[in-house]
Amino acid sequence: MLDNYFDEIREELGKGATQKGHPFRYFTLATVGMEMLPRQRTVVLRRLDEDLKLTFYTDARSKKMMHLKENNRVGLMFFDPKKLLQIRIEGLARVIKDEDTLKKYWPGIQPKARKDYTTVAAPGTFLEHPDQLEYLDEENHFSMVTVEAFKMEYLKLKRPYHIRVRFSKRKNLWTSEYLVP
Repeated sequence: MLDNYFDEIREELGKGATQKGHPFRYFTLATVGMEMLPRQRTVVLRRLDEDLKLTFYTDARSKKMMHLKENNRVGLMFFDPKKLLQIRIEGLARVIKDEDTLKKYWPGIQPKARKDYTTVAAPGTFLEHPDQLEYLDEENHFSMVTVEAFKMEYLKLKRPYHIRVRFSKRKNLWTSEYLVP
């Protein structure tokens, strides 16, 4: 396996999960629901486990949650414009439903950020004006989603040639191969 590229993916994703200014902190999540149209949105990388399982938070009422229920296969894209490094991940998303786990992570969210999960109306609901947004006092719609990668692509744009490597996971083992960029 092309270990140095795999290690770089792990290192950069780890920094994205722990360093606020890192370019991988915010990434694009793509889902496909029953209407068979890809939907993309930006989410925040909250955690990276040793087995490369990624975690992000969301409102349980968001459209992405409906998409994940319909089809849990997702695409993720990370890009570092300074390093000209792109990481694409395909994986299976799993919504964490365990109340104890959700209660464990809720206190770690900054008080101002908690408002994102306590709106009276669901995300995407029509709103006459932003100052009319109402919040719940005791209730929240905080949810966590993990993504287990089964395919990753590393693309480094550089001279004299670009480098593209695909990593595929089969039976908990990663294999790798170079690809034409």
